[in-house]
Amino acid sequence: MRSILVYADRSPAMSARLETALALARAGDGHITLLVDTPITRYISMDPMGGSYVASDAMKQALADDDGQAARLRAQIREAGLSYDVIRSEDEPVEALAVASRLADVVIVSRASAVAGEVVLATRTPVLVLANDRALPVPVARACVAWDGGNEAAAALRGSIPLLARCASVHVLSVGGKPGGYPAEDAVRYLARHSIHAEPRQLARKGSTEETLAAAVLKIGGDLLIMGAYGHSRMREFLFGGVTRYFLEDCPRPALLMAH
Repeated sequence: MRSILVYADRSPAMSARLETALALARAGDGHITLLVDTPITRYISMDPMGGSYVASDAMKQALADDDGQAARLRAQIREAGLSYDVIRSEDEPVEALAVASRLADVVIVSRASAVAGEVVLATRTPVLVLANDRALPVPVARACVAWDGGNEAAAALRGSIPLLARCASVHVLSVGGKPGGYPAEDAVRYLARHSIHAEPRQLARKGSTEETLAAAVLKIGGDLLIMGAYGHSRMREFLFGGVTRYFLEDCPRPALLMAH
């Protein structure tokens, strides 16, 4: 992954994002793009008469704080001797990331960012979702693929090849499948064409699909779970839950590589 886009906010989780980006850039001679975003619409309010006003002092302070963040991050990457650039945006984060990701190989966010579920729908670029307090080890030691044979899972698998190329252990996990979808053996053969050995494993369902997957990943000790996002509609997941929602909201580990 040579073009690495990082959502660079001022939260504590930014440390893990930057550490992961630095590791990926070192491993693949990559370039890091930091997106520092100050959404100005958050500082515009409407009055009861239909007019609007800008909280100018708060906006100026936020812009100054984000300028300081950009300067600190520049210094860290410059010290590491890696290629980088910093871009600024005043749009909402999902829109800003979608635009910036058009020529990126991966977008790095954290669960704490609370934008991962929207970003993965807004971009065709794989989204790497990190635990808030833990960088992804590079090279990845143990990776799992949540495979249901659908388009979303296939997109995530294709986007994961650079991460899996040096991975010591790859497991393709299935809990049922989609009608007309590709079997896990096809995913294993696809990986083999990229010189990646993977082991298929059909899981016996214990509880929900997501609970079955999570238990298997925990037992394997997976550092990374590769999965398609929103195989069902977002409304269905909102109402009834689902695999995507579970791993974004209720399962703090492992890191996720998601695509839609």
